[in-house]
Amino acid sequence: MFADLIARLTATDPAPASDADARLALGALLVRLARADDDYAAIEQVRIKTILERRYGLSDGTALLAECEALEQEAPDTVRFTRAIKDAVPYEDRLSVIEAMWDIVLADGHRDDDENSLMRMVAPMLGVADQDSNAARRRIEARQ
Repeated sequence: MFADLIARLTATDPAPASDADARLALGALLVRLARADDDYAAIEQVRIKTILERRYGLSDGTALLAECEALEQEAPDTVRFTRAIKDAVPYEDRLSVIEAMWDIVLADGHRDDDENSLMRMVAPMLGVADQDSNAARRRIEARQ
């Protein structure tokens, strides 16, 4: 179902992602992060849905979340998937992706080792500096 999107994202020289592709890629990455600890909690699902609704001006992100969950299942390994997002999404948008990811990590009030590992791996793959990722984490912690 998502073969064309995955092919576009993992192409040797990907074009900038369309809005629809970027929505799906971001959502799938958030789902992957939420599933990293083998506990895809309801609070994480609600948080991802809320992030997608806010970010894209949706009144109900239920269908988009379902598509993102399906894409995450079909997406290649995290390394290739994340690098593909880096190549297709502008830096400023990648910073907001990191902030959204920290929002998911902190959603259940527990920073799991698997989620922390994934964040340490993903931020540099997205081309986001550690200090920018840490600043994003602190912003989210201050809101909670």
